[in-house]
Amino acid sequence: MKISGVIVKSFREQVRSFWVLLLSLSMGPFFIFVYFLIMESSKPQYNILVVNGDSGILENEQPLNYGKELLRYFSAANLEIGSTPFVTTEIGDRNTGIEKLKNKHADALIIISGSFTQSLDARKHHDSLALTGIEFIGDLTSSNYLISAVWANEMVNAFALLTTHSKRIVEVTETPLGISASISGFDMIVPGILIVSLIMLMFTASIAFVAEVENKTILRLKLSKLSTFEFLGGIGFVQMMVGIISVILTLFTAIVLGFHYQGSLILMLIIAGLTSLSIISFSLIIAAVTKSANEVLVVGNFPMFLFMFFTGAAFPLKSDALFTVAGYPVTLQGLMTPTHAISALNKTLIMNMDVTRIIPEMIAIIVLTIFYFIIGGIIFKQRHLKLT
Repeated sequence: MKISGVIVKSFREQVRSFWVLLLSLSMGPFFIFVYFLIMESSKPQYNILVVNGDSGILENEQPLNYGKELLRYFSAANLEIGSTPFVTTEIGDRNTGIEKLKNKHADALIIISGSFTQSLDARKHHDSLALTGIEFIGDLTSSNYLISAVWANEMVNAFALLTTHSKRIVEVTETPLGISASISGFDMIVPGILIVSLIMLMFTASIAFVAEVENKTILRLKLSKLSTFEFLGGIGFVQMMVGIISVILTLFTAIVLGFHYQGSLILMLIIAGLTSLSIISFSLIIAAVTKSANEVLVVGNFPMFLFMFFTGAAFPLKSDALFTVAGYPVTLQGLMTPTHAISALNKTLIMNMDVTRIIPEMIAIIVLTIFYFIIGGIIFKQRHLKLT
C-alpha cells in the first residue's frame, strides 16, 4: 500500500470520527471566544473624583479658573489614551468623595486647593516661590489607586507646565516594541490559544494511530508490507492538515473578535505546521502505550494538561532557565514544544520579527519533534507493527 492510500484511508477514518474531529477543530475558537468574554468583562476602568476648590481669579476683568481647565484637560488626555480608561468626575465636597472611596465606588479623590489658579498665574509671571497644592486621597494598598494617582499626577504636572509656559527638565519618550503600544490583554493571549488548538491534535492523532490496532486493521497493514514510515507518514499528513485548519479557524475567530496582529501569516502557518508535527509525534508515544480509543482518552489527559497549562498556552507562565545553549534559555517547560511555538508566535505576530529572529525556537521545535518521533516510532513498531 502506497503512502497515498494510507492518506486516503486515514482521511476517511477521520471523517467517520466526526465528534473527535469536531472537538479538535472547535476547541481553539471556543477558547478564543471564552477569553474574549473574560477580557471584555474585566477591562480596567479607573474612577477618579475631583473636588474643585479653586477660587479662581479675575484676569482682564474675566473670570479665570484653572481648576475647571484641569478637569477638561483630564478628559482630553483620557481620550488620547483610549485603551486605559480614566473617568474623572467632579463632585461637590470632600466628605462625599471619601465616603465613595470607602464604599469602593471610586479609586482616587483629588482635592484642588483654593489658590490653584492664583499660584499658577504667579508662576506664569515668573514668581518661582509660588506654590500650589493638590491633595490625593485613596487606599494606598489598592493597585487601582496607585495607577490612578500616577496618571493623575502626571496630568497635573503636564497641565501646570502647559499653563505656566514652562519646560520639562527631563523629556522622556517611549518607543514601543512591535504593536505593544496598542495591544490589548486579548491580543496577548491569542498566540497561546492558537497553540491550544494544535494541542488538541493529541487526541485525534493518538486515536487515529491506535484505531488501526483496535479495529484489527493493523494486521492487514502488516501483511501488505507497508513500511513504518508510510503508515506513520500517511496518518501524520492528515492530522497535520487538521491542525492547520484548526489554527486558521482559531485565528479567523480571533480576528473577528478584534485581534490585531502584524507580521507574516505564512510564517505563522510554518510555525503551526512544525508544531502540529511535534504534537503528532508526541501522540505517537501515547498511541504506542495504549490499545484503544478509550485508553487514549484516559492516558492522554495528563500530557494534554501539561502541554496546555504548563507551557504558557492557556495562561502566561515563566520559569527560570536551567541552562543556555548559544544564549537560548532552556527551561523545564522547554521540553514541551508549545513553549517554543508560543515564543515564536509572539515574536512574529506581536513584535513583527522576521524568520531569522525565531531560528532558536524553530530549531528547538524540530529537535523535540525528532526526539518524540524516534521514541514513539520505536515503541509503536515494537508493540503494534512487529509481526509475531
